[in-house]
Amino acid sequence: VAVKDPTAVERANLLNMAKLSIKGLIESALSFGRTLDSDYPPLQQFFVVMEHCLKHGLKVRKSFLSYNKTIWGPLELVEKLYPEAEEIAASVRDLPGLKTPLGRARAWLRLALMQKKMADYLRCLIIQRDLLSEFYEYHALMMEEEGAVIVGLLVGLNVIDANLCVKGEDLDSQVGVIDFSVYLKSDDDIGGKERNVQIAAILDQKNYVEELNRQLNNTVSGLHARVDSLEKSNTKLIEELAIAKNNIIKLQEENHQLRSENTLILMKTQHHLEATKVDAEAELQTYKHSRQGLDEMYNEARRQLREESQLRQDMENELMVQVSMKHEIELAMKLLEKDIHEKQDTLIGLRQQLDEVKAINMEMYQKLQVSEDAMKEKNEIISRLEDKTNQINATMKQLEQRLQQAEKAQREAEAEDEKLKQEYVNKSESLQNEFSQKEKQLLQLETDLKIEKEWRQTLEDDLQKEKETVSHLRIETQEIVNLKKEFLNLQEKNKQLKRICEDQEAALQELASKLSESKLKIEDIKEANKALQGQVWLKDKEATHCKLCEKEFSLSKRKHHCRNCGEIFCNACSDNELPLPSSPKPVRVCDSCHAILIQRCSSNVP
Repeated sequence: VAVKDPTAVERANLLNMAKLSIKGLIESALSFGRTLDSDYPPLQQFFVVMEHCLKHGLKVRKSFLSYNKTIWGPLELVEKLYPEAEEIAASVRDLPGLKTPLGRARAWLRLALMQKKMADYLRCLIIQRDLLSEFYEYHALMMEEEGAVIVGLLVGLNVIDANLCVKGEDLDSQVGVIDFSVYLKSDDDIGGKERNVQIAAILDQKNYVEELNRQLNNTVSGLHARVDSLEKSNTKLIEELAIAKNNIIKLQEENHQLRSENTLILMKTQHHLEATKVDAEAELQTYKHSRQGLDEMYNEARRQLREESQLRQDMENELMVQVSMKHEIELAMKLLEKDIHEKQDTLIGLRQQLDEVKAINMEMYQKLQVSEDAMKEKNEIISRLEDKTNQINATMKQLEQRLQQAEKAQREAEAEDEKLKQEYVNKSESLQNEFSQKEKQLLQLETDLKIEKEWRQTLEDDLQKEKETVSHLRIETQEIVNLKKEFLNLQEKNKQLKRICEDQEAALQELASKLSESKLKIEDIKEANKALQGQVWLKDKEATHCKLCEKEFSLSKRKHHCRNCGEIFCNACSDNELPLPSSPKPVRVCDSCHAILIQRCSSNVP
């Protein structure tokens, strides 16, 4: 008799005990009301069984005083492998009443059960067998397949809600003894099979609902993150838009002022030209009436002509300056056009990406059509195989009928043989001949039977192979259905990307228009600043009175200087204020040029 390995027997016994304890705990919890306390006996038995499973095959570690053998060492590894377990480990270490590593391990198991993550933690531990080999022997339960089975059974405990008080409980001195009387079968257990089936169905539904909730929570968190990022970008764009609007308003005001000044200068030059024309006409009339002092008049007219030519040259120079400024504006417009072309190129690139996505969708659609054609062919093959199986079944039935007929013929031959022996004892030679013939017939029948059995075995093997091919074809059809679903999801994502791309194109067009407007206004401001560069501030000693109210500056009437036009006002006259996005308080503005005023110390104040 072969001797069984004692460690394998121990592992099998512990696995059976774990199955019984987990099954009994789930059934009793469902009948009890699902929320369990630490005094609940099946729950205590479950913790004892889990402790025995984790202790199986532990290596003995030497310490200073004695040999140490605890399960706290491998459970501490979970903290490194699974980051969510750091909270449990920290809370177990901070518990004041625990003094031994075994007590900490018991508290860890209770907290993991309350979190409904005991199966996840132990699964991470079982996967890292190279780390477990430091704590367990090679034949331990956690190192073999039984450990993976127990982890799978622990998933069923997620249906239980436990409310355990770990802080005041004495976990160091508890004695872990398994009570086998709880797991003995009774008549009530035999009668409750239907109830167990219903409970199992309910548990499966609950697990499915919990998994759905996890996936939905993950998708909701992702959507919240996207919404937050979009809100932040929206607020930034709103702030930039407000700043741009304020700048546009200022530039419009300055542009209006510069245009009004330009019209005034043109009016003055026109008046001067008209006056010079009138003077020339009067001089010509006087020259016609009187010929005295023609030389002097000629010299004066020549001098005036020179002055007018000088004025004309000055005007032409100004015109040249304006033409150069116009060229600069045209260059700026060309630069803006280049920027717009670059943005159009980016838009073309985005459209090309969209076309690539469309091409990918078309490829996916063609693959789906190819897979549908393959599915149709496979369905035809399945129908043919089903016809073949029906034919094989019919041939099997015919073979069985032939077998029955052969057995009947054999029985009749045996009966006739016995009668011939009793009736014709004297005719032994003839009977022996007949007997030899019958034996030959029997041998032929036996060979026929063997051939038919072999044929039947081959037919059964062919039938099994056909069933396997049918199962493979069904799996492939399921994969094709999944591909259809993925294709529909990709189509929805493609539509969303198209919408986002259209929104981005509209936003880029709006930004391009606003940028062109703002650059034109900046060029106008630069022209105004060039025109006003030659002006100089007045000295403090010379500026003694306000330009508007003509009152002397003092402590109550402080000086405010315009850094653009050089004018000086008191604080009572410069009441115009404008809000700026960069400063919390509004600033004072010049009445004539609307530039920002700078406060200066009065000349009579030390």
